[in-house]
Amino acid sequence: MKKLGVFGLIVLVFCLAMAGGCSKKVSSTPAGATAAGAGDGSGAQGGLTAEQLEAQRLAEIQRQAIEKIGADKIYFAFDSNELTQESRQVLTEKAELLKANPALSLLVEGHCDERGTNEYNLALGERRARATYEFLVLLGIDASKLQIISYGEEYPAVQGSNEEAWAKNRRAEFKASAN
Repeated sequence: MKKLGVFGLIVLVFCLAMAGGCSKKVSSTPAGATAAGAGDGSGAQGGLTAEQLEAQRLAEIQRQAIEKIGADKIYFAFDSNELTQESRQVLTEKAELLKANPALSLLVEGHCDERGTNEYNLALGERRARATYEFLVLLGIDASKLQIISYGEEYPAVQGSNEEAWAKNRRAEFKASAN
């Protein structure tokens, strides 16, 4: 659903850029004169204006940032919400992408393994998401651009009841979107 929303936003930006390009342009060429290259296809690529090309370029940069932000998860030790040095590095990279794309907001999802009660795991997932959120704020990300949610043990990344599966399920995931 979120991917469809991001794709829909990109399509909307493209359509708006196209609609803006359809407005009547005032020509700086005197009436009766022909501009050099007019009608010979040497203008903007595919009939798009510079503004439209720039909008497409920015939409593509934003799409790539959203994809990169969502790609890397961070992991936690058993019964912990402490960020590892590796997690801090991943979050620093995400913060740089968010700073470079100020129109993006971020949802931080806290997850747990299957051990513990549902209530405990929801609380632990929230502590993990909150620790992540607070670190991003320390890195200069506007708190109003961040949201957290805990899913506890409800959405395991890996099925199984062993340490290998549990380690992959103790995580925070990231969903970036355009405002």
